[in-house]
Formats: sequence, C-alpha cells, structure tokens
Amino acid sequence: MMKFRFRRQGADPQREKLKQELFAFNKTVEHGFPNQPSALAFDPQLRIMAIGTRSGAVKIYGAPGVEFTGLHRDAATVTQMHFLPGQGRLLTLLDDSSLHLWEIVHHNGCAHLEEALGFQLPSRPGFDGASAPSSLTRVTVVLLVAAGDTAVLGTEGGSVFFLNVTTLTLLEGQTLSPDEVLRSVPDECRCGKALGPVESLQGHLQEPTKILVGYSRGLLVIWNQATQCVDHVFLGNQQLESLCWGRGGGTIVSSHSDGSYAIWSMDAGSSLTLQPTVATTPYGPFPCKAINKILWRNCESGGHFIIFSGGMPRASYGDRHCVSVLQAETLVTLDFTSRIIDFFTVHSTRPEDEFDNPQALAVLLEEELVVLDLQTPGWPAVPAPYLAPLHSSAITCSAHVANVPAKLWARIVSAGEQQSPQPGSSTSSWPITGGRNLAQEPSQRGLLLTGHEDGTVRFWDASGVALRPLYKLNTAGLFQTDCEHADSLAQAAEDDWPPFRKVGCFDPYSDDPRLGVQKVALCKYTAQMVVAGTAGQVLVLELSDVPEEQAVSVASVDLLQDREGFTWKGHERLSPRTGPLLWPVGFQPRVLVQCLPPAAVTAVTLHTEWSLVAFGTSHGFGLFDYQRKSPVLARCTLHPNDSLAMEGPLSRVKSLKKSLRQSFRRIRKSRVSGKKRAANANSKLQEANAQLAEQACPHDVEMTPVQRRIEPRSADDSLSGVVRCLYFADTFLRDAAHHGPTMWAGTNSGSVFAYALEVPVAATGVEKRPERPVEAVLGKEVQLMHRAPVVAIAVLDGRGRPLPEPYEASRDLAQAPDMQGGHAVLIASEEQFKVFTLPKVSAKTKFKLTAHEGCRVRKVALATFASVACEDYAETCLACLTNLGDVHVFSVPGLRPQVHYSCIRKEDISGIASCVFTRHGQGFYLISPSEFERFSLSARNITEPLCSLDISWPRDDTQARLQESPKLSQANGTPSIILAPQSHDGSPDPAHSKGADTLEPSEAILSPTSIDSATSADTTLDTTGDVTVEDVKDFLGSSEESEKNLRNLAEDEARACTILIK
Repeated sequence: MMKFRFRRQGADPQREKLKQELFAFNKTVEHGFPNQPSALAFDPQLRIMAIGTRSGAVKIYGAPGVEFTGLHRDAATVTQMHFLPGQGRLLTLLDDSSLHLWEIVHHNGCAHLEEALGFQLPSRPGFDGASAPSSLTRVTVVLLVAAGDTAVLGTEGGSVFFLNVTTLTLLEGQTLSPDEVLRSVPDECRCGKALGPVESLQGHLQEPTKILVGYSRGLLVIWNQATQCVDHVFLGNQQLESLCWGRGGGTIVSSHSDGSYAIWSMDAGSSLTLQPTVATTPYGPFPCKAINKILWRNCESGGHFIIFSGGMPRASYGDRHCVSVLQAETLVTLDFTSRIIDFFTVHSTRPEDEFDNPQALAVLLEEELVVLDLQTPGWPAVPAPYLAPLHSSAITCSAHVANVPAKLWARIVSAGEQQSPQPGSSTSSWPITGGRNLAQEPSQRGLLLTGHEDGTVRFWDASGVALRPLYKLNTAGLFQTDCEHADSLAQAAEDDWPPFRKVGCFDPYSDDPRLGVQKVALCKYTAQMVVAGTAGQVLVLELSDVPEEQAVSVASVDLLQDREGFTWKGHERLSPRTGPLLWPVGFQPRVLVQCLPPAAVTAVTLHTEWSLVAFGTSHGFGLFDYQRKSPVLARCTLHPNDSLAMEGPLSRVKSLKKSLRQSFRRIRKSRVSGKKRAANANSKLQEANAQLAEQACPHDVEMTPVQRRIEPRSADDSLSGVVRCLYFADTFLRDAAHHGPTMWAGTNSGSVFAYALEVPVAATGVEKRPERPVEAVLGKEVQLMHRAPVVAIAVLDGRGRPLPEPYEASRDLAQAPDMQGGHAVLIASEEQFKVFTLPKVSAKTKFKLTAHEGCRVRKVALATFASVACEDYAETCLACLTNLGDVHVFSVPGLRPQVHYSCIRKEDISGIASCVFTRHGQGFYLISPSEFERFSLSARNITEPLCSLDISWPRDDTQARLQESPKLSQANGTPSIILAPQSHDGSPDPAHSKGADTLEPSEAILSPTSIDSATSADTTLDTTGDVTVEDVKDFLGSSEESEKNLRNLAEDEARACTILIK
C-alpha cells in the first residue's frame, strides 16, 4: 500500500487575503550621502538642490523629507545638471554627450520625478556646419539662458549649438562656429591656432540674448543671439578653466590653468579688450595648480566675494582639496578631506536687484556636502539636517532601537546639541528648504545606531525620510593612542600661509584598528548601553546630563580558563587611561571589561533590570555583573583543533590552506559515499509508481517538498567556538513550576548553552537590586545535529509571543508575558529554525530552510506586523535574510512560511552582512559605504517620501506629451513605480506602455520584482558587518551558476530599460 505524507491543505483564500493586509515588500528610501557624486545643481527660486552620480542616478533634495530620485536608462556618469528656474524641470548631461530632461510631476497630490525627453547631438558630417568626427561634437558645457526655454551647448570642436529645451530639438541656422568667431578677431591679433574646445558659457542676467563664450586657449567673446553677431572680444592668452559674469554685466572674471585669475572690464567705446584690468596668482609666485571654477558675488555692504577651487602651490599643497573664499582683505582656504565636485552660492537672482548678497556657500565633495554661512562673521558651517556622511569613518556594525521614550530622546538630542555646534557656529538655518513634506508625523521615534572603525558610535534619527544626526559617542578617549602626539606635530608643522581651515567631518583614517566597534546594545528605559570592540573591550555606559570627572572601573575576564596548549598570536589589548577623566555630557563609561585573549567581540547583550552584561568572542563567553563590578561566569567554547581562533585577523595564510584542505576532503568523501551507493534495479518501477501517485493525489493537497541532502559539519572545523548570539530570558529552565532568570549562548558549531541565574530580587519600588553576588549554573546544553552556527535564540511565552524587554512589563509599557502556559525556545541556525518546549527541551516544530530552499540564514529578527485593514490586529512573525539576499517571513511559533521577497543581490556580500531588521517590519542595509537602503516588509508600517512642490511652467506646448506619458498609481518613494521608457521624441515605448494598474494584485504584493538601488550596481565595501568565509563561498558559487548569471545579465541589458522612481 502506498503512503503519502501531506503537510497541509491547499491555500486558504482567507489566509491569503490576510497576508496581503499584513505583508508587502517595498524599498522606500535611501538614507545617507549619494555614492560617487559627479554633478550639482541648485534652483534659487524653488530652493531645491540636485545631485547626479557616476551610476546615472539623479537625486533632488528640498526641505527635510522632500526627496525625489530617478535613474537614467544608461548607467553613464552625470557630468552636468541645470535647473529650469521655478519650473521643477532639470536638464542633465551624461558623459556620452546625451541630454535628458526631467520633470517633477504631481499625481494625486504627491510629486514624483519623471524623465520626459532625451537628446543626442548628431555627429554626421555636414550637419549645420559641424563636419567633424563624434569626438569634436562632444558636449563640454551647457548653459540655460535666463528665459528658460533655450539651452546653449558648447562642444569639443569649438562650435556652439542652440537647443529648444521644451522639445529638445536643435534650433536650425543658429549654430555659432569657430570660424565665425575668428572672423570677429582683428587680423593682427590672430595667432593662427584654433580656438580649442568651448570651456565655459555664461549668460547675462539683465540681457538674456547676450552669451559669454570662453574658449580653451583663452579667447573670450560676447555673442548676441538677437543680432547674430559678436559684440565684444577679450584677447586672453592663458588656458581657460572657468568664467563668471558679474551681475551688472561690466565685470568678467576668468580663471586659468596656471593658478591665476583675471578681472576684465568692458569698455563701452570699443568692441575689443586686449588686457585684463587685474591679473593675479593668489598663491604664487611658485607654480600653482589650475583654478577649476571661480565665482564673483557683489555685496550691498561693500567688498565683493571671490570664491574659487584649486589654485594651490603645486609643490607644497598640490594634494590638498581646497576652496578659497576672498572678501576684501579676508582670505580663508577651506581644506577638505575629499575631492571637490562642484559648489554654488545661495544669493539673490532677481534681475531687478542690484546686488548678489550671497547668504551661503554649498560645496559638494566626493564624500560629503558642506554648507557655510556667509552672513555670519567667520563663515561657520551650517549643520546639515540630512545628507550626513554615514561613512565619516567606515561603518562596522549597526543596530535599531524602536519606540524610544520621549524623555530619553530629548536627553540624546540635548547632548548632541551641546557637542555639535562649536563656539562661533552658524545661527542661520539650512538654505535648501524647497517643497512641502506631506508625510504624517511618525507615530514612534526610531534610533539607528552605527558603530565605526574609529571607535565612535553615531546616533541617527531614523523616524522619517531624512536620516538626521543626533549625537556622537567617542570611546577612543578611554584608551591611550598615538593620535594626540600626531595631531600636535601636524599643527606645529602647519604654516600661517595659506590660511587653511579644516572643514567637514569625513575622516576615513583610524588611529588604531583595535578601536573599531563590533557590537552595540542600548536599553531605552534606563539610558544604559554597552559598546564592544575589536580588541575584546566591552564598555558599559550610562547617559548623563552633566559633565563628570571620574575614573572608570576596569576588570578582566579570562575566557580560556587557563586551558593549556593555546597561545594568542593576535593583537595586544588596548591600554586604558588611569585616574579620573573628564567626560562630557552624553553617554559616559562606567565599567570597562577586557576579554582575554583580546579577540574581537562577536556577540553582546545587556539586561539592565538584572545589571548584567554578557559578551562572547571566538574563544568563549562571559557574564559580568556591572553593579558589583565583578565577573559571574566565563566559559571556553574552543575545540581542541580550533587553532585559527588563536591567530587573530592578520594571520590568515595557514588557516586558508587548512580550510581548502578540509573542503577538498569533504568533496572527496561525498563522491566516494555516492559511488558506494548501489543503483536501484527497480528504478523504472519507482518512476511508474511516482507517476501513479501524482495522478492519484488530489490537486488541492500540497505535498511535502523535496529536501536537499545536507552534509553534517565537522566538529573540528576552524572557528567552531565562535559565540554567535547571547540572550537573557525569565523562563522555565529547571522545572515547569518555577521560572527565573536565564542566559542562553549559541556557537558556530551548533551548540546552545542555557544557564540558570540566581539574581537577588530588588525590593518593591527600588531600582537597584541587593549587593549579593549573582550565581550561574549550567542548566541545559543542546547540540544541533548538523552543527550549523546558531544565529539567534528567543524564548516564547505561553501565548507564543516573544518575552518583553527589561523593564517593559514591570513599568506597564508592554503586556506581561504569559507565565501559566508552557514556554518554548526558538533556536535559529544557519540551516533551520526549531522550536523546543521548556523546560524539557524537546523538539516541538521546525522548518529546514536549507533543505527546502537551498540557502543559509544570515540575519533573523522577530517583528510585529500590523494589518492595514484592522488597526487592532497584528501578528508576530520571524523575518529572515538569507545568503541569496532573499527575505522570508515565518509565523511564530508554527514556523509556517508566509511570504518571501528578493531584497538584496546575492553578490552584495557586504549589503547582506550589514542588514538590520526593526521591530515593526522594516529594515536597513548598506548599498554603498555611505548609503543605507530602507525597506519595509509591512503593508502598514512604511516610511517613504510623500511631498509636493509649488512649480509654475507653461504646459501648453507639452500638454499632449504629458498626456501620453504613463500614469503612476502610487506616490513618490514607492519602489514598485516603474515608468515606461520613452523614445527621443518623447513618445512612450509601445513595448512598455502598460500602466502600473495592469499588474496582478496578488503577484504585485506577494511576489514583487526585485528592484536594486541605483547606486548598488557595482559598489563594494571594504569592511562592514560580519563577513564570513561562508559569505565568500556563496559569492563565488559554481562556474555553471556564473555562466547562468552572465546570460541573465545579457538578457536584462537587451531588454528595453525602465526608469525607477522613488
């Protein structure tokens, strides 16, 4: 008789509807600073700013929360950007000389960014006088005339073309050729050489028909578009870099490749100017680098501004990235730590105004954006409400804290305000304030904590679209490093000239790699936190509202427990400072626990109600009572063959050989065991039986899926003793009648240790517990069959819900756990999830993810998913990220698969390693060293840009084209918005003309297409998160898989591209 194993009945329509109300995958917003910026633009009327990147992304920013994102079809570098003032339209130039017109369009009250038209300058011979190869028709510079309907294009060959911006078509018969310009130059002034490429184009504010054209070899001409003739010629002979035309039109400033700039005055009685009135090399007389860009701004108070980039002495400071600000006798050389991309001033642009009166200077650098207040003496920096460089030091870990109490939030904000604006800082507000944020005020405050390589922990406001910096904690001050001596030497060596001033916060260099932060945990109810580092240092800190001078208690915990035969070959421990130290307002260290050997901390957890902190390394785990400042427990988890754990991060050659040797042994063993299996003689009969079973099986019954065969892991694998997770819980461990404090630890070899803790109980109404010592007794020890690393542990109460955090239940901030029914413990390994009953620790239910899906678990978290249909209904589920970049959601405690989505590219190892989930169904992961991608798994809890912009531009000539463009069914910020590509004439591509409304609802919600970020195409990080050997193996894959990926990539490129709007 044939037997079938049935798992469950077919899909329940009610449950499928409930899934759609609970779960929905969206990539919502990108936090941080755009990766590899390449262009900058500013609209002075709308007060919005645009940044273009080398991957073809376009990002527009206004007031905090006002963001628009677009992506060019071709992943080409954006070289120039120009706003059509007041119209919400942006013209972009790519490095392939193609022009693209973007428009901010409103739909259902919200605005989104859309590419309207594209244009490529023709290069065929004989076109409008441009009989030249394509290299000579490469667009070098773009100018939008003041009227806003015409663009002027300068080319490599020296020709100037005129373009209708509304339709992106060339204006016939208006091209300015180099020959026509040369005819305007007197014969005695011609040198017989070509003019060179068009280097700069400038418009006249009062007379839009006049255009200043600057050629590479130094010649400047004023071309009158109305009369089609040259009005004035300036005979410059230095290689030109940039131009600036003064507001009145009588002053022209040119900068040159030799580090000089010249000021030209127009003589009303002559059409020819032979010499500039002023020519100076500000940092001469020795050879200087080129002044790449120069601005001239006049002031009503007297004393014009001259702002330029570059021009530094080549031999002494040629490697500096500087912007110089000169007003009258005041010169400040702004010294940045990354390359300058572009800069602009916020000033008056109304034609009727007589003066520019600049208010602020914005400088876009390769790694950050700096804004200076030009109206405050000293020109201080203006704190940025967004676009802060997350990677000012490389991110090494991250954590999210949800539902932060208002009191703690105010204390953190206050501490940040006291440390951030230094004396003499700006009092003016952020100048980029365009648009309106339509998103509702966040219902709860969320903190994102990032640990960095230099020993700092940064606190970010992650409640809304704009990721705002709140506070920075620096742990390096507790240890003795060489950085103070180096700083004093650098300051002593610095000369008074040039007058350098360090600006910006991007500092990629770490004084000591041992300072790097590996793990962070924060208790939001007691304002206590623990920070663990690379050299085994574990810091317990507490928030203080006043500066304090005190000594920090230091204790050591030996995790080897005097085990023989092990010698630590890694780095030394950090030396703490002795004696009382002055700590500023903010988190102040109370206890320093030093793990021995000083290996990197791999896991940490904090229980403030019991005043306990647990920590783990590659050698074992320890438990410390920070109230009594005494160790409670130390357990070594090393295997006798685990030699790699003793070598530290810098000794990898021998361990790599050993790992490869063991891998080959496993492969050989599996092949031999496969050959020994005799072939079944009745294979044909089995096939017939299988077909018969398939026909006999009812169609509405789901069969148990085929499971992959998983090879058990060897017990003597290297790094098997690494502690992967630690957990505190008040649960039943000894018997079913008495519950009490417990500590759980999971290791890389699949071992789980459960300790029963004897913690003195505090009296009623008293925060601190008695001073009696805490005792720990080993209660249970579980060994998983396949020895897969344990990723997470969580105890579930009698209702199947996770236990509340410390103080949540005692302060009535959360529902008290059910202590009547039986508890269960959920153990998540890299291969499967398993629920055990407590206190017997017998298996209750499990899900073999690796056997079913062929992937491994990388990150897990318990999250609450609220329904969009019913406010009172919510489910607690297990969210899981795999090594393939997929996100799976499982019910708890039943472990039934609910939904799964493709979230991160499987090749993006660093992105997968950096992922962090929130308690309400959202998540963050790094798409570049400077950007977090935010995504949501919840249908209700979504943080996305919802904004509008007051724009005014003539729609008569483009109304027909806009009616043809696809309508969007979702607001800006939702990643499932995909616009159909349009041809160069503006008509939509017929192959992609379907609107978003044609999607199947069930597919759109349950199985969305994977959409990668614009900046994640070819970005890799140096160090972030816990990148393991398994991650690298997953990345490399097999040759067949690589060939398949290449084929898929080629097919994707062959298809018509779409535009992603967020």
